[in-house]
Amino acid sequence: MQKFNSTGTNSSTLPRDAELQLRLADSGGAGEGKENGAGKHFLAQPEEGKSLCTKRKMLVCLDLICLCVASIPFFACELKAVAPYRRGFFCGDSSITYPYVEREAIPDSLLIAGGMIITGLTIALGECYRVRFRGVHSRAFVQNCYVSCLYKELGSFMFGCCVGMSLTNMAKLSVGRLRPNFLSVCNITYASINCTPGSYVPQPECNQTNTKMIEEARKSFFSGHASFAMYTMLYLAFYLQARLSWRGARLLRPLLQFLLVMIAIYTGLSRISDYRHHPTDVLTGFIQGGLTAYWVAFYISSMFKPCTRPDLSPTSISLESPLSSQQTVC
Repeated sequence: MQKFNSTGTNSSTLPRDAELQLRLADSGGAGEGKENGAGKHFLAQPEEGKSLCTKRKMLVCLDLICLCVASIPFFACELKAVAPYRRGFFCGDSSITYPYVEREAIPDSLLIAGGMIITGLTIALGECYRVRFRGVHSRAFVQNCYVSCLYKELGSFMFGCCVGMSLTNMAKLSVGRLRPNFLSVCNITYASINCTPGSYVPQPECNQTNTKMIEEARKSFFSGHASFAMYTMLYLAFYLQARLSWRGARLLRPLLQFLLVMIAIYTGLSRISDYRHHPTDVLTGFIQGGLTAYWVAFYISSMFKPCTRPDLSPTSISLESPLSSQQTVC
């Protein structure tokens, strides 16, 4: 014969969840309504929830600080705060005797605007679709779910941009490799400086009055165009792999990914035809941009992270920043 408790409930068949709720009710668990002097019940917001929201706001500020710190080398180079290393050359080196082409196939403005607009707009539309038609929810303190999802994805993308451009500019300043058009920019020839073939010229005297052009001619390694183009396009290809799950067109997603990678490769190859970089500079830029895109997409962004259950209690949610892989959208 089964035994019953004082309330008439079968203790042997009591579900575990119901038993847990009864224990919380008996102990006056946090979040339960309390009765005031008038006999009415009201809901008291737990202090733990307020503390959780405050800590997450602080972590957002920490994310912004990390973005600023990661971009310091980039701005140090762009603002001319640090001069590039003054490297010499060997007399008779044919790799730096190419002519100076004033018009570039892909200028800096087109590179940055195209990479940021194409990738950023695609991510914005993708997250809007997920929130609107996929019923995506977020645990962030921001009430607007779309803003929260967009912050996580674009925040990760922007962090990768800062890291990639900072690595590129740091290499340009510390290595100081001469561009293929260095002699043309410097307005000198081997005959004009009377050097012996094979001898090393440590500090050549340039006849160029534009010091900005001379400094830029010392920033060949490695290609920033190749690095930035490969990062933005490959990151967008990863995003399409994670978000474009329509099974109706099996070849649509691979075609789009191929076109994106082809754009990045063409951008890097155009730097060789413009005599702005050596082939090894472009190859190194491709590798650096691809590794950065892989690192950000799989280890920082939440696009490839499994969604957590929405029924978890707030006390079981770890205090991670919105850019962390633990703060997945579900």
